[in-house]
Amino acid sequence: MMRLDPLPSIATTLPAQLLTVALNFVLPPRCASCGVQTGSTGGLCTKCWIQARFIAAPQCSQCGYPFELDFGEGVRCGPCLSRPPYFDRARAAVAYDDRIGHIVIAFKHGDRADLAPGLAAWMRRAGGELLQDADLVAPVPLHRRRLFSRRYNQSSLLGQPLARAAGIPFIGDLVIRQRETDSQGHLSPAARRRNVEGAFHVAAHHKDMLKDKRVLLIDDVLTTGATVNAIARRLKREGARAVDVLTVTRVVRETNVS
Repeated sequence: MMRLDPLPSIATTLPAQLLTVALNFVLPPRCASCGVQTGSTGGLCTKCWIQARFIAAPQCSQCGYPFELDFGEGVRCGPCLSRPPYFDRARAAVAYDDRIGHIVIAFKHGDRADLAPGLAAWMRRAGGELLQDADLVAPVPLHRRRLFSRRYNQSSLLGQPLARAAGIPFIGDLVIRQRETDSQGHLSPAARRRNVEGAFHVAAHHKDMLKDKRVLLIDDVLTTGATVNAIARRLKREGARAVDVLTVTRVVRETNVS
């Protein structure tokens, strides 16, 4: 089976390793997509790995949208040229499809926090340059009501191991979602932009440290980019030098999002 090595965790002591071995014996790791037994927690079996569309160059130098042809370095896609986003660069590990969507939904809504290290490992491979350039890492925030009902912010679970492995500060409360917004899932691109307009602000106690910093925003899915674009705009207004975005997956042509 194809192995997906997770990012190093804090628990690297011998007792922790023995506990992991014991748990894997009692509850063998299974493919995060189809559920067949695999060799590592949060990984994909060989069949699902082959069918996943991992994103790499050639791609838009700004939003990271994959190109079918290589047009050279620094080329931007049509949407980025016609309506430039506020973020500087965005990268995603894998294209969204039903299989990847099943994993993300389980992680986000199904209490599958155990998937975070494996998903973060995908992101680390896709966003190595962004991590290398970043001064700090921050998650896309949830509104407090949604955080209370879900019990965790999936973006924080992804961002913490990424920041730790790169030796970069992780600021979990850098951005605050001050207004609860409607679900973006079934909204048009224009409606998505209106939905998140004015929804975010920078925490007052972090404003001074934000000056002239390059921020790496972490989220699970990039669809139209309305949410991260609104946050990037706010961060730059508050003094950030640049804002990059790193996600597990993104919507590309010939994929469906519910």
